[in-house]
Amino acid sequence: MTKLGKGLLISSVLLLVVIAAGVTFTIGWRPFIGPKARPLTDRKFESTPQRLERGKYIATALSGCIYCHSPHDWKAPDTPIEAGMEGSGAVQPYADLPGKIVAPNLTPDKETGAGAWTDDQLARAIREGIGHDGRALFPVMPYPRFREMSDEDLASVIVYLRSLPAVHHELPTTEIIFPVKYLIRSVPEPLTSPVSDIGPEAGPVKYGSHLVNLAGCTDCHTSQIQGQPVAGMDFAGGQPFPGPWPMVASDNITPDSTGISGYTADSFVQVIRTGAVNGQALSAIMPTMIYKNLADADLKAMFAYLRTVKPVQHIVDNTLPPTNCKLCRQRHGGGDKN
Repeated sequence: MTKLGKGLLISSVLLLVVIAAGVTFTIGWRPFIGPKARPLTDRKFESTPQRLERGKYIATALSGCIYCHSPHDWKAPDTPIEAGMEGSGAVQPYADLPGKIVAPNLTPDKETGAGAWTDDQLARAIREGIGHDGRALFPVMPYPRFREMSDEDLASVIVYLRSLPAVHHELPTTEIIFPVKYLIRSVPEPLTSPVSDIGPEAGPVKYGSHLVNLAGCTDCHTSQIQGQPVAGMDFAGGQPFPGPWPMVASDNITPDSTGISGYTADSFVQVIRTGAVNGQALSAIMPTMIYKNLADADLKAMFAYLRTVKPVQHIVDNTLPPTNCKLCRQRHGGGDKN
């Protein structure tokens, strides 16, 4: 081999080493080799009246399963679910998503729904982010949060989903833009250890934290840049929500004077029940249509936890025109006042 050939070979090897190191220490190899996924099992969850009741409560009042997996009339007051289409799947309406994200049909229809999926395929999708077909789910499906869902609650949700009336509903295929469709392969993590329940006996703050996590409050009430929360802005609001509704940004729900420091547990419950603050209706994108079905004790536990989060002085006023905010790095009403 000539000196030139040896030089080119050495240069090529060094370049490959640099590229490999760069991939290893940045995005990792999952975007290329696929998501982590545990093998499926043949477990099947027994249906009991207790599980059916609990699963309905979680899926319809707490976690938003039915809310996101159902088509809505987004232009009607309270954005109601289309009659008879509960759980039948829907294209997600948020205008800032990286492509077309479709929440699949969870009803037991065998052709267009989850009727042919096993219980463990559903379980793996809900808590680990691996679809029934083995692909990584886009994390607008909040499986990173649902990892904290207890084994018994998971079983209850699946029992409830199996009880839904089968709805034949053809849906388009999820289409995620490059490179996001590959980068999300790094998100799923197998769950192989038991997950214990956290109930009221844990105390209102710890129990409330658990409920707030399953309800996804932080997903909307913490501003994000490219899918990552802005540091120091937990629950401080300001995240814009473009879609088929008037533009709105999420409220500050920290215990600051610009947040909910003036609320009591009872007034917090009243806001969630009525979907209004001092007679002023909240945006329909705030899903009080589901959260209003939570038990008083659960709502008060959630409020008890929110009273413990770090107060953040952050003005969000949806009655004002959107302006740049240096705190949350978004454009929202009152942004220039921060």
